[in-house]
Amino acid sequence: MKNRDEIEEKYKWDLSVLCKNDQEFYEKIEKINDFLPQIKSFEGKLNNKENILNYLKLDEKFSKYVEPLMLYAHLKSNEILSDNDRQEMSEKISHILNNISVETSFATSELNKLPLAMLDDITKDENFKDYNRLFENIKRNKKHSLSKSEEKLLSGMNFLSGFSSNMDMLSDVDIKFGEVRDSNGNKHELNHSSYSSLVRSSDRKLRKLAMERMNGIYGKFINTFANNYINEVKANCYFAKVRKYKSALERELNSEEIDKKVYDTLISQVGKNLNLLFSYFSVKQKLLGEDKMYLYDTMADVGKFGDKKYTYNEAIEIIKKAVAPLGEEYVSLIQRAKDERWIDVYPNKDKSSGAFETAIYETHPYVMTNFEGDLESIFTLAHELGHAMHSYYSNRSQPYSKAYYPIFLAEIASTTNEMLLINYLLQTTHKKDEKIALYNKLFDEVKGTIYRQTMFAEFEEKVHSLYEKGEPLTKDRLCGIYYVLNKKYFGPVKLIDQIRYEWARIPHFYNAFYVFKYATGMISAITFANKILSHDKDALKDYIKFLSTGESDNPVKILQNSGVDLMDENTFTSCFNYLERMLDDWKKLIKY
Repeated sequence: MKNRDEIEEKYKWDLSVLCKNDQEFYEKIEKINDFLPQIKSFEGKLNNKENILNYLKLDEKFSKYVEPLMLYAHLKSNEILSDNDRQEMSEKISHILNNISVETSFATSELNKLPLAMLDDITKDENFKDYNRLFENIKRNKKHSLSKSEEKLLSGMNFLSGFSSNMDMLSDVDIKFGEVRDSNGNKHELNHSSYSSLVRSSDRKLRKLAMERMNGIYGKFINTFANNYINEVKANCYFAKVRKYKSALERELNSEEIDKKVYDTLISQVGKNLNLLFSYFSVKQKLLGEDKMYLYDTMADVGKFGDKKYTYNEAIEIIKKAVAPLGEEYVSLIQRAKDERWIDVYPNKDKSSGAFETAIYETHPYVMTNFEGDLESIFTLAHELGHAMHSYYSNRSQPYSKAYYPIFLAEIASTTNEMLLINYLLQTTHKKDEKIALYNKLFDEVKGTIYRQTMFAEFEEKVHSLYEKGEPLTKDRLCGIYYVLNKKYFGPVKLIDQIRYEWARIPHFYNAFYVFKYATGMISAITFANKILSHDKDALKDYIKFLSTGESDNPVKILQNSGVDLMDENTFTSCFNYLERMLDDWKKLIKY
């Protein structure tokens, strides 16, 4: 693998927009503390509109000053993780900002104490139009706020977040999974990284042994995993009760203003459309040539993309053609991302793995990939550029205080790009085996993101609800609930007994009620893509409006105003009808 300095500059992101060089970075961070006396001067004075408005403007000025420095240090450190100087850069600014955060924490407390009448007055005041969402959220959460002493007491209970760390240490460090043999007797190391490729293997014995071993090992430690997760559930329910929520689910949904009907509609509508998933399993069974379909067959790859390698330039051109239905401006922004070096393209020694997008308000977004030249690399690039376009449009269209879109909306633009890319490749690819692989990729994503994440969401709701009703939670009960849900969601597929332990290896369960957002995100993306490709007269305008709204409104309303209503059953019907048509096209291709 090449060293960083061996990569051509045109394939590296241009960080000079953030800071000209490291010297300027260090000069600027020395001036961060200059803001502190100005901010502290408002302490005890955030009780009238003039002071509040002046404080908010100063806080925004401060944020705009430090964000480029924070991002510069973050991106530099990801370029070479082993470079001590780069890591010190991140640590230095982090330390400064942590100290400032403690010194300026008074503001949150004082704003939260404002009387409702004053909050109402502020939200109606034209001078506060850029900040009205902040005060709407304060009003919304006011009944869940506690006294100063109670808040201090709860803030000191962060040790109750340690259950996630317990899971990580046990799952990622202490447990070893050993090796599994394929049908030829060859040994394969089994770990979290290799598991995905092993269960996608064309070797059925290898798939079976990998899935049984992975989940079976968790079964050997199930008492510890269950005890740890049960305490996580108890902590979630305790904090919800203390803050006067009806349930842990209500508390988490309230954090992003999500109506519970969204959660309920997702579970009910996905449940009503399980036959689509079962049909997919039937198609895959035919392609695999198996008499019976087992759980370890559901992830197997079918079809083949071929061994063709793509240059970065070719990848950009393919993505531009795929997203052409989004309009000339959108396509031109993809080209700008390449020309202006928004993207750090290739892997280098000690570069951070994977891919991500990040953005701040006053500059263009940045994307990191580790482009390998295969088709999957193109999908990854398209995905991250979707995030970048969402950031670009929101930052361009919204004031600073409303520009950063919430997590609930975060995966929609990226997945929409992927849906458009799959559609484009299916239209332009003529090799049958490649088309089969593309259809398999689509439905594998649908299975993993819509169906499987909804199954996880149902598991979380059932477990927390049982505890809140006073029902005892035990390892057997957790495993039993999870096994029954697998029977529901996988229908005709034959399960393995060890799947009852799989819940114990899902780290997202320690971020309660998060996983459903993956499912609603993909359903929203498919809905947008379907409308755009069907030439719906308002589709493009609605989609660009969605990209441009940041967090200027309730996120469910943002989607509704853009033509995607996640509380309307018709949205789900349209999405699953689209997928049904895609499945029918796949069946015709293989003469099913």
